[in-house]
Amino acid sequence: MSDHHAVTVERDGRVAVVRFNRPSAMNAVNDAIREALGRALKQLDGDDGVDAIVLTGNGERAFCAGQDLEESAVVSTNTLAGWLNRQHAMYQAVRDVTKPIVAALNGTAVGAGFQMALMCDLRVAHPGLRMGQPEVRAGLASIVGSYLMSLQIGHSLNQQLSLTGELISGERAHAIGLVNDLVPADQVLQRALERARELAALPRTAVRLTKQRFRERTQAGFEEACTAGIRYQLECYASGEPARVMETFLARRQRKDNA
Repeated sequence: MSDHHAVTVERDGRVAVVRFNRPSAMNAVNDAIREALGRALKQLDGDDGVDAIVLTGNGERAFCAGQDLEESAVVSTNTLAGWLNRQHAMYQAVRDVTKPIVAALNGTAVGAGFQMALMCDLRVAHPGLRMGQPEVRAGLASIVGSYLMSLQIGHSLNQQLSLTGELISGERAHAIGLVNDLVPADQVLQRALERARELAALPRTAVRLTKQRFRERTQAGFEEACTAGIRYQLECYASGEPARVMETFLARRQRKDNA
């Protein structure tokens, strides 16, 4: 196993298993994860000894619980664009992988974690996990996640999930097409590995070019959503709502930790 601290990489035969590695923070995304994930995916995509990739989270609680709130709490209108551009680069690193990449949703997948799962080729989950796009509940507009959901589900359901910020179960996600395979929690990784090997066994050029065509068809929309995200989140941060929500959440967590 090679350890990039915030992200770990191990091999299962010719499949690489990439794990978000902040289990105590429910694998929430910070700059360390952004940098390590982009670096790991680029390296593995160019490695002739790797046929496919499985993306998952360390621990049993979370695949990835979205943005690290302590990090996002100190973002201001002056630093927001740079922060979101780094987020954009991480997302693009997932989209740019030319080999099959399967998300093994071992636990909670919300916000940025939910979005990265949607950018993988296939998703494996268990019935009890929670997933979704809760940005509005944190005082943020749902922009990139809503665009990514538009590639998977209909407009009305997208509106419901984006505007309410409600989380859905793995069972519900499977029923509406956001998850490909639903298995017991202790079988998620194994099924994801099986899916990865199945995809890797197909003719490589055909798989690579099919992925490329999907990326080409959606890249303009993805770029527009990321650009719009900066514009809309600037307005959200200028309103002070995200700061108030995150301050309340962090204070509540501190009281709980001290209890």
